[in-house]
Parts: sequence; C-alpha cells; structure tokens
Amino acid sequence: MAVLFGLTGITPAASAAPSGAAAVSKAPGGLARVSGQARVFYAYSPHDDIRFSVDAKAAPFSQAVEGLPRGMPTDARGTVTISHWSPGKKQGRRAEAAVDCLVTGGDTATLSAVVTKSEDPDEIGERLGFSVKGGGPSRGRFGFSWAVSNVDVVDGKAVFPHVGTCMAPAPFAAVTKGGFKVTHAELPPLPAGWGKQADVAGSR
Repeated sequence: MAVLFGLTGITPAASAAPSGAAAVSKAPGGLARVSGQARVFYAYSPHDDIRFSVDAKAAPFSQAVEGLPRGMPTDARGTVTISHWSPGKKQGRRAEAAVDCLVTGGDTATLSAVVTKSEDPDEIGERLGFSVKGGGPSRGRFGFSWAVSNVDVVDGKAVFPHVGTCMAPAPFAAVTKGGFKVTHAELPPLPAGWGKQADVAGSR
C-alpha cells in the first residue's frame, strides 16, 4: 500500500485527541458485527482528514478455499471505505475493500478486508487490517495496519509483509467525529469434522 502509506508520512507529532468510554452491544447466539463511520486523529499526520466507513458482519464457515474446504469461524462479509485527504500535499486517496474476516472481544474488534477499488491498480488485491473500539459519537478508537505496524526485517532491511486475516494493530487513533458500534458475539461452534480438515491443511 505504497500510496496509502505515503499519505501517512511522518510529520511532527501532535497531542492525541481524547476519547471517551467505549460501549459494547452483545448478540447472544447471533453474529458479530461492526458498523459506523468516523474521522480519526492520526498523530503523525495531525492535519489530514482521514475517514473510515465500516459495515462488517460475521459469516462463519462461508469462505471455502483449498486446504480449508469449510472455511473459518471468523469468515465475514462487508465493506470498508477509506478516505484520506492531505491538505499539505494537496492530494487524497479513496479506496474500498471487501471484508473477509471479523472477530470481536467485548467492545473491540479486528477485521481485515481486501482492496477491490482504488485509483492505484497496484493496490487492488491487497489485504488490510483494521481494529475498532466501539463508542458513542466522537468516542472510541480505530487502527489500521499500514501506519505504525506490520514491518518485518529481512537481511537487515525493513520490509512490509502481507497482512493475514483479522491481523491488525491495537486501535491507536482516536475518533474525532462519528463513531463505530461493535456488536460482540462469541466464536461459533466448529462443525463436525472441521478439525480433521485443519490437520490435513497443516500437514501439507
């Protein structure tokens, strides 16, 4: 995500905006979900207008792939929209990504999504990781994988590896406008025989 990373280039840090107490909604026996839209404060680009919109819902065992014919308990569907405008650089970026994983823990969730629309063709197909801490208007927090994390060192050099499903940093950025709702649900029971498929996949 060279362009998105570039738009969050290092600039003088500013004090983080405060966030309030988070709220959590439970869905006993139901499905986990994250919804909402918000502007966030990113410490290293304090004057940029960075917004995220999330509509993600769990869809357990719905994404069969080779090696995992019954999918995963964290499979999910939905959309994440990213909007970033840098007044200093006078440029922006908007992208959309299809949610493929969601897991919740109380008022916090991590999810991942694969870019489906972007002005930069090289971004299509990239998986991004997001984290959400729920709250009311102008509360809660949000995190995204390409800003302050997901760096590996190979032969002494920093590289940016692929993001795995539901892999995201802590929600480090305070919500300053709008907000997100996290509907928590426990992980669903595994279907009969699911463990055998995992063993087979792991032995390859």
